[in-house]
Formats: sequence, C-alpha cells, structure tokens
Amino acid sequence: MTKRTVYLIMVFNMMIWGLNTVALKVLVQYLPPLTLQSLRIFLAGLVLLPFLLLQKQWRLPQAKEWPHLAGAILFGAVGHHSCLALGVEQTSATNTALILGLVPLATALMAVIFLRDRISWMRGAGILLGFLGVAFVVLQGSGEMGGHITGDLWVLGAMATQAASFIYIKKATDTMDAKQVTTLMFLTGSVIIFIISLFLHPQGLGQVVDIPAWVWGLFFASGVIATGLGHMLYNSSIHRLGPGQSAIFINLTPFFALMGSSFFLQETIRLSQIAGFFLIAAGVFLGSGAAEERKKTIPAGQLSEKRTHSL
Repeated sequence: MTKRTVYLIMVFNMMIWGLNTVALKVLVQYLPPLTLQSLRIFLAGLVLLPFLLLQKQWRLPQAKEWPHLAGAILFGAVGHHSCLALGVEQTSATNTALILGLVPLATALMAVIFLRDRISWMRGAGILLGFLGVAFVVLQGSGEMGGHITGDLWVLGAMATQAASFIYIKKATDTMDAKQVTTLMFLTGSVIIFIISLFLHPQGLGQVVDIPAWVWGLFFASGVIATGLGHMLYNSSIHRLGPGQSAIFINLTPFFALMGSSFFLQETIRLSQIAGFFLIAAGVFLGSGAAEERKKTIPAGQLSEKRTHSL
C-alpha cells in the first residue's frame, strides 16, 4: 500500500468520523444516550471480533496486562462514550466535533504528566492554542457562557477520558494486538454502559420498537462503519504514518462535522466556532509534534532553498 493510498484512507476516515458526530446527534433523539451507546459500541466490537479470529490474533490477556486493559476500558469505552452521548444530547454537533478536536493535544499533555514525555516550546504553544480554541467554542466568542454549557462540559469530559485512555492503550498494546485491545474495550465497555443505562434509563429498551427503519440504518452505519471499521483503519494507518503525521489528519474531523452539521442539521456556524476551529487545528499541528516531525524530514539543503525563495 502506497503512502498516497494511506493518505486517502485517512481523509475518508476523518470524513466518516466527522459525519458520525452528526449521526449521533440524530440518534440520541430516538434512544436514551447510554442505551444507544451500549448497543452501538457492542455492535462495533462484534464487527472487529471476526477479524481477530480469522487472523488468529485472539488470546486471553495475561494477569499483568489486565490493569492497563482495565484502564483502557474504563476511560476509553465507558467514560468516553458515556460522556459523549450525554454531551451530544445537550449541545450542538458542531461544538461536539470542535471540542473533540482537542484530543491529540490533551493526549500530548497527559503523556508529559504520566509518561514523562519531553515537551518543547513549540508543542507547549500548540497546547495553549488548542485550549484557547475550545474556549472560543464554549464561550461562543463572548464574555458569557453559551446556552449549551452543560453539554459542552460533558463533551470536554469525553475528550479528557479518551485522551487518558490512550495512555493505557499505549501500555496495553506493548504486549497485545491493537485490534484485540479495541475489541475488548468495546465488548466489555458496552456491557458496563448497558448496566448503568438500566438504572438511569430503565425504559430505554422499550423505545427500540418505535424507531423508524431509516434510523436503524443510521445506527448500523455508525456502529459498523464509523466506530468498528473506522478504528481498525485508523490503527492500521497510524502504524504506517506515525503519530505526528496522523495527528494532522484529525484536524479534518471537525471540518467535516461542521459541514455536515450545517447541511444535514441546519445548525448555524458562528464566527467564534470558525475561529475556534483554526486555533484548534493550528494547536494540533504544533502541539502533537507534527510540525517538528515535518521539519526533521526536510533536508537541510531543501530547507535553506525554501527560505531563499520565501525572501
């Protein structure tokens, strides 16, 4: 597979993930959020399971692997998907996508705190830019909190828990296949979310029979294509491109979500949200290390030639 093909796959995947935010906004209008998420990510886990079995990569985790795996399940499946569903129910799909765009920066910050990763001034500036961009989105460009503040805070929780899960996933995938970690996260996490939903939304399953057929189509597309196959494609692509280049593509997710929210949901895109998007995109490029990685890949002679032309 050529690098250009991997680039096309990543762009397509980011488009699917961006539009999936729009799909979730529609789906939570027909099912209680936690019931929806438990069924959706369970479906995603079922999609990934055959790939593991056919490739003979399934095995029982060892005792020493369970602490990292448990952290990935708690933060990456239960925490992230629960907060995301509760958030998208109460805020716009546009805000949801923009705030989730901060995930690479939050991951970089947690790597500094928990993994003692070194941080340069460029990455530090990128992290600050990214958080400033989210402030534009949440505050809606004014001195007062927006009407969606509760939903925005839930999405911030989804962003933070996903970033924290990457720390555990990194440790778990040192000894386990990434697809198996993802599958276990989805299957186990979905059961936990479902149990929680029985207490918070006891009538949730009763609403399933009243769902129109086209909503079921959207549900399966979200679970199978966006969550199941999307994560598998992303894991494969990040292995080929590296974390720095892959982080650049994440900037496209909120862009496609903005376009989808405007076209399908008729959400109004505010100037503050556009400003927040560009700040987050610049922050991800700098804070994820993508800018430094790109600078290293340019030969010194070529770099000096570029500077001469720019003068």
